[in-house]
Amino acid sequence: MAHIMKVPMNPMRVLLADDHTLLRAGLRKLLESVPGLTVVGEAGDGLQLLKLAEQLKPHLILMDISMPGLNGLEATARLVKSMPGIRVMILSMHQNAEYVRRALRHGAVAYLLKDSAPMELELAITAVLRGETYLSPAVSKGVLDDYVHRLREDDQPSEHLSPRQREVLQLIAEGLSTKDIARRLDLSVKTVETHRTGLMRQLDVHEVTGLVRHALKLGLVTL
Repeated sequence: MAHIMKVPMNPMRVLLADDHTLLRAGLRKLLESVPGLTVVGEAGDGLQLLKLAEQLKPHLILMDISMPGLNGLEATARLVKSMPGIRVMILSMHQNAEYVRRALRHGAVAYLLKDSAPMELELAITAVLRGETYLSPAVSKGVLDDYVHRLREDDQPSEHLSPRQREVLQLIAEGLSTKDIARRLDLSVKTVETHRTGLMRQLDVHEVTGLVRHALKLGLVTL
C-alpha cells in the first residue's frame, strides 16, 4: 500500500474487529505496511471489541457488521457514545442501503465493501483521517438519497429500544435460550424474561418469530 500520510510522532492506533481470523490477519498485514498506523489489537466479536477499545484506546476501528454476541452496528453506536472522537470504519459484505444507512446513523464514518481493492482501503483511510465520510463507490449510488429520505420518516417503536434491549433482541434472534442469554450478559434469568416480555409489548409482537423479524429489520442479525 502506498504512503497515505506523513509519519506522526504518535502513530494512529487501530483496532480490528471481525469474527474471521484469516481476514483479520490479512488486514493487519496490510495496515502494518502503512506508515503512521499501528494495529494495537484484534477482536472476534462485538462484546470483546468493547472491552478492548476501553483498554487500548484506539483512534480508529475497522469492524465487520455480522459478529456474534453484539453486531458491528450496535458496537459502533456504543463506542461513539462512550469514546467521543473515535472513528469507526465498517468493512462489510453487505451492499444493502439499509445497512449503510444504519451504519451512518450509528456514527460510522466509512463503509467499505470487503471485496474492495487495497487501494480503496487507502482512499478510505485518507478520507477518514481528513475528517470526511467515505462510502465504497459500489454502495454510494442511491445510498445518500435513501439515507436522506429515511431520516425524514417518522421513527418506529424499534428505533427507541435501549442498548440492553437491542442486545437481548439480537441474542434471542440468534437462537439463544433465556438461560444462555442470562449467562452471556451476566444477568438473572428473571431479568432476561422481563426484557423479552418488554420487547414483545413495545414491538407489538406475540411470538419469537416476530422478534426475529424486528432484529433482521434493525440489522442486528443477518440471514
